[in-house]
Amino acid sequence: MPRFPVSHSRPDQRRRSGAARLTRLLFVLLFSGPIVLTSGACANNQSRQDRSTQTPTPPKPYVNASAPVNPSGYDWRNIEGTQDGRRLNERSSEWSGLNRAALNLHSASAMIVDERGNVLYSKNARAVRPIASVTKLMTAMVVLDTGVSLQTPIRIVEDDRDRLKNSRSRLRINDTVLPRREMIMVAIMSSDNRAAHALGRTTFRGGTPAFIQAMNRKARALGMHNTQFVDSSGLDPRNRSTAEDLVKMVRAAANYPLIRETTSRSEMTLRPFSDGTPLQYRNTNPLVRSPEWTVEVSKTGFINEAGRCLVMRARIDNRHFYMVFLGSDGKLGPMGDSNRVREWILAGNTRTTAAR
Repeated sequence: MPRFPVSHSRPDQRRRSGAARLTRLLFVLLFSGPIVLTSGACANNQSRQDRSTQTPTPPKPYVNASAPVNPSGYDWRNIEGTQDGRRLNERSSEWSGLNRAALNLHSASAMIVDERGNVLYSKNARAVRPIASVTKLMTAMVVLDTGVSLQTPIRIVEDDRDRLKNSRSRLRINDTVLPRREMIMVAIMSSDNRAAHALGRTTFRGGTPAFIQAMNRKARALGMHNTQFVDSSGLDPRNRSTAEDLVKMVRAAANYPLIRETTSRSEMTLRPFSDGTPLQYRNTNPLVRSPEWTVEVSKTGFINEAGRCLVMRARIDNRHFYMVFLGSDGKLGPMGDSNRVREWILAGNTRTTAAR
């Protein structure tokens, strides 16, 4: 039988076909790779551009819940106050020389506490009362806690007008622009209600409602469990607290340099108007101008429902004292009580008496 030569044409064709497909694949990858990479880079650049044009999220409010530890280690969020002046706090044996019967305060509620947490005096300290413009200390703390810029200009607008009590303000609508720092100063030193409302309106994206929520969160963090805020100025009588709670608030406020600096100064001059007209402000607490007093933090308050109110930290005989007076009658009622407390402390301080 004749033999025919074996043909290798089909395997050779398959090899050539496979090589051609591989060549085409490499060609596609070679030219499509840069396109894919370029597209990815463009997408990344676009993403970065989108993020850069977004409005930045404001900082979350920081709650300064605990002030620096005091020498006694006393828990200021749990002040165990005495009731109606019947006895001193058990930790305050150093004040045993105080004659409590000799102190007759006119305020409806009052509390005096030293820097170690010793309660020297307490009168209706847990009675819940309207606190009027004492509210503005909390307003200032909440603004400062957020870390927002104090240089941002804030304009007084129609919404800042007081329509509840129709209180007066020298900050003219639509013609007043102040940096946030100076707006805080006007609010807490001269107790301007438009300034306090503007601070509450402009601090958070959520406006005034978000600000009031932050005020109440701050109060809870400070252990002010009998305190409620409904506005940033104190004009609403539903802003309520106790003398005991306000001692905690004043102590917290003393940790803010701007609050200490502003509320202890006697006067200041600002230029809030477009024509540069100066406005002079005086502290609503006249004790800061008295040579007998060293006031370090203070805030006054008054509406009819609250009466005359005063909270402060003062230095007497080289000791710090926190004082709260609520519901006083007469314009100088809290100041009169303050002077009575000062003389009472000086007379009853065994160290001072021994030195005389």
